Amino acid sequence: MGDRNPEDITAQANDTGMGLNPILGLRRKDLFSSARMVLRQVARQPLHSLTHTLKFGAELRDVMLGKSRLAPEPGDRRFADPAWNENFLYRRYLQGYLAWRKELHAWIDTSNLEPKDVNRAHFVLNLMTEAMAPSNTLANPAAIKRLFETGGKSLLDGAGHLAKDLVKNGGMPSQVDMGAFEVGRNLGTSEGSVVFSNDVLELIHYKPADGEVYQRPLLIVPPQINKFYVFDLSPEKSLVRFVVRSQVPAFIISWRNPTKAQREWGLSTYIEALKEAIDAVCDITASEDVNLLGACSGGITCAALLGHYAALGQRKVHSLTLVVSVLDTNLDTDVALFVDDQTLEAAKRHSYQSGVLEGRDLSRVFAWMRPNDLIWNYWVNNYLLGNEPPVFDILFWNNDTTRLPAAFHADLIELFRNNPLIHPGALEVCGTAIDLKQVTSDLFCVAGSNDHITPWTSCYKSAQLFGGNVEFVLSSSGHIQSILNPPGNPKARFMTNPDMPTAPKAWQNDATKHLDSWWLHWGLWLVNRSGDMREAPAQLGNKRYPPAHPSPGTYVHER
Repeated sequence: MGDRNPEDITAQANDTGMGLNPILGLRRKDLFSSARMVLRQVARQPLHSLTHTLKFGAELRDVMLGKSRLAPEPGDRRFADPAWNENFLYRRYLQGYLAWRKELHAWIDTSNLEPKDVNRAHFVLNLMTEAMAPSNTLANPAAIKRLFETGGKSLLDGAGHLAKDLVKNGGMPSQVDMGAFEVGRNLGTSEGSVVFSNDVLELIHYKPADGEVYQRPLLIVPPQINKFYVFDLSPEKSLVRFVVRSQVPAFIISWRNPTKAQREWGLSTYIEALKEAIDAVCDITASEDVNLLGACSGGITCAALLGHYAALGQRKVHSLTLVVSVLDTNLDTDVALFVDDQTLEAAKRHSYQSGVLEGRDLSRVFAWMRPNDLIWNYWVNNYLLGNEPPVFDILFWNNDTTRLPAAFHADLIELFRNNPLIHPGALEVCGTAIDLKQVTSDLFCVAGSNDHITPWTSCYKSAQLFGGNVEFVLSSSGHIQSILNPPGNPKARFMTNPDMPTAPKAWQNDATKHLDSWWLHWGLWLVNRSGDMREAPAQLGNKRYPPAHPSPGTYVHER
């Protein structure tokens, strides 16, 4: 009874991944400054504060008398236990907390703070109020039930988990049992081989389907922030296997995990390395060009590469698929909440001094941007219930972090600060100025309607920067699930609209809804751009690029 369904535990974190916030930085001094601002507001507007205190008192009276109608948001899994509603003491405890949280935010909303300060204050209040949620205490009814069911063992197990995390995980609750997975054993297992490598990347060629394959290959470019095997996570969730079954020759980039020795690697470094990989793919497949797929920061890299090719008058890329990628960084979200020139310079200075931006640091900062999903969710499971961290492949991948070289980190910060890709010639890579309107390759753009990391409206605006034909698809999912969306998923939905009006909402209002995964729609789009059929090669690579290491290669194992 006290055990939580693993789906409940992981669902809250299922769509997490590295967004812009951790890259841009979130300083403690900014949080403390915002907290002081909230406290000072009590004295600055005493009558306003007194009014909301009285409102809270009135609501608390209704709670005590059983007249309050306050209830958690639908779908809030923290209060799913029936006791929160059926037991009058628990119901009053919960409603008192909800009344307190509601009035605090109402107090800030009606204050005379500037709009940006209001948003910062809400963020700080959320950190405080979510930390103090009744579900995070030993009074949690699920924790009490578990305690009696196990004869107290759950409490001892939870204390053990806490001690282990204090020593080995920087005091953060473990999100996943890292010993349950091994890349190459039960993750990233599609058959293939490294056929080319340079200092920056390994190129993996996957074993093609029997019989015939299309001539033009697909090269998948993952984000530099995470490792490549999210595209080959498990046999049933592998985009790589879907591509191979579609008879399209499949290649993928495995980025090297840089150390401070590679601190000078920037965006141009990654593009030059990617150009070498594309030349190798073309040589192996005897194709004049390739289809590209880029996700997140890999999508940014692909876009800049196509702009570079366009400036050179070369057409090495026949089509581009962008998955959850934002190129227009003028985001109307909380991404810029604590971002100013001082924050950006501090973030750049920190990574330059250490040579890299550590993936572990990225994970911790991102966790505090979504504490309910990425901290308190596991606090309850691991410590209060005494359960082991969940065994979940997506969470293993998300915790299998990489570093970013200081120069590339600085390039990403400048992309956010100056938003150069929306201005022709404002960004220069590899000695050429970039104008995305000169890129006329066909574009397939995928975004997630529930994606809080790369909002779909920003992905839509980014797709409009190109000069070719655009197919935009909106998946009914979040960030990671927009990638891992295999056919047959009963929850999968997506929307299409052949028109591309300026306003994203106008596109959505006239869009057609479809059942199942966007993979199927994209698969047909890709096949139509993959050329003629030919006999499948008997071996991976060729004489010039012979197989070296079996998939998943060697770079993916670097720590």
